[in-house]
Amino acid sequence: MTDFFVYILKCSDGSFYTGHTDNLDTRIAQHNAGHFGGYTSTRLPVELVFNERCQSRDDAFAAERRIKGWSRAKKQALIARDWPALKTAARPPQERSA
Repeated sequence: MTDFFVYILKCSDGSFYTGHTDNLDTRIAQHNAGHFGGYTSTRLPVELVFNERCQSRDDAFAAERRIKGWSRAKKQALIARDWPALKTAARPPQERSA
């Protein structure tokens, strides 16, 4: 059975990149080699800061799409596995201080 992962990379400029794969080690090496020629290739090196195993490629892709839409604060909370901060970051900004 193949494992699938959703992952977050921290780029050299401090930004985050989210993707999915069935081979985490190979994918990170490909990103660091500039293999994809997109977002990460201009922000090397990249560092793996989060990964989570998923049941299927579809689940990993869905998680990628969901996380890509998140704010930086929410991604940072996920990376830290800080569930209270994640819950707070999920609320609209005007409701966060309440």
